[in-house]
Amino acid sequence: MDIAWRGATAPAAAPRILSPGGRGAAAGRVEREDGGAVATPRGGGAVRADLEQVFRTAYPRVVAVAARVLGTRDAAEDVAQEVFLAFARSAVPAGEAGGWLSVAAAHTALNHLRSDRRRAAREEAAGDGEAVAPDVADAVVTLDERRRVRAALGRLPRRQAVALVLRHSGLSYAEVAAALDLSPGSVGTTVRRAESALREELNRHASSH
Repeated sequence: MDIAWRGATAPAAAPRILSPGGRGAAAGRVEREDGGAVATPRGGGAVRADLEQVFRTAYPRVVAVAARVLGTRDAAEDVAQEVFLAFARSAVPAGEAGGWLSVAAAHTALNHLRSDRRRAAREEAAGDGEAVAPDVADAVVTLDERRRVRAALGRLPRRQAVALVLRHSGLSYAEVAAALDLSPGSVGTTVRRAESALREELNRHASSH
């Protein structure tokens, strides 16, 4: 279902630590390949000892998942900050962090997408900003079409939308199954139903205009 994801692929590069914070210290700083800096999220009080390593490992995928929904790297990195802050305050085991963070990124990005106020601001920014990793198809897919797809995604039932985002963000069937507590054999069916629902939503919206 390529149309759903044109102009919103490719994970961000893993950040490089500049000045990691210690227990009780201020947020660490990480540097992206483009020279920008991102703060390693730190919760109030005690800091998870595994936070920095999880952040380094999972950051590219978290940004990629959010970018699938939102379409711009800046918006996706904002979501990543929220998600890692929530992880910093959580008791999620490090071994389960990858799936938890991916699902949290999808949910948080969908929350942003479904907010009328944030959506309007994001669409204005998308008109002037750089899309995440545009592909050749962007030459023929208009900005309006991408907006319609993302709007339709935001109207899907949450579980379908999350499954679709995770699978098209590069997670394997096994990873999607673990993240959403599904049987591996049901992931393909869930994703196909979500793709069908997205097409129906696009058609229904098109016919009403």
